[in-house]
Amino acid sequence: MNNVAYTFSVEAFVPVLKSLAHILDKGAEHARAANTDPDTLADARLAPDMFPLSKQVQFACHQAREASACLSGGERPKLDLDATLNFHAMKLLVAETIESLESTRAKSFEGGETREIAIPLGGSVTFEADGLHYLRDWALGHFYFHVVTAYDILRHKGVELGKRDFMTHVGPYIRGGA
Repeated sequence: MNNVAYTFSVEAFVPVLKSLAHILDKGAEHARAANTDPDTLADARLAPDMFPLSKQVQFACHQAREASACLSGGERPKLDLDATLNFHAMKLLVAETIESLESTRAKSFEGGETREIAIPLGGSVTFEADGLHYLRDWALGHFYFHVVTAYDILRHKGVELGKRDFMTHVGPYIRGGA
């Protein structure tokens, strides 16, 4: 594990994004089984002051892409807060994010742990850290927060989800059982 920045960003984000796609599929199946349009779930939220499912998916994908760009020396992606995503657009965004991350060469992440990263937070406030601390203390936490919140929203709306749905990426490591 020579390339820590790549391993703990791209190699961590991609499997969890695939789990997110699976969770969204289950949400769409649930809606169709209830004779409702899956797009109604896009606006679902856990609390009135929280972002809806569509924004949680958008933020999770943005965090993964932003971390990849910051750690590899690429250009930070823009986040379009005005974008409205229906269910199809959420699935497409997840698929495009996975494709983008998988196409990024591991070699471009070399030195990413020590790369200085500055994330403007609004006004004169900026998050500044080296790549390792940015990844550990900012990018991973935000990424997982938004993926888990998307899971929680769907679960709250009655979609039959369990921990296995969130953790689909650990299947290859499970041994034994009947």
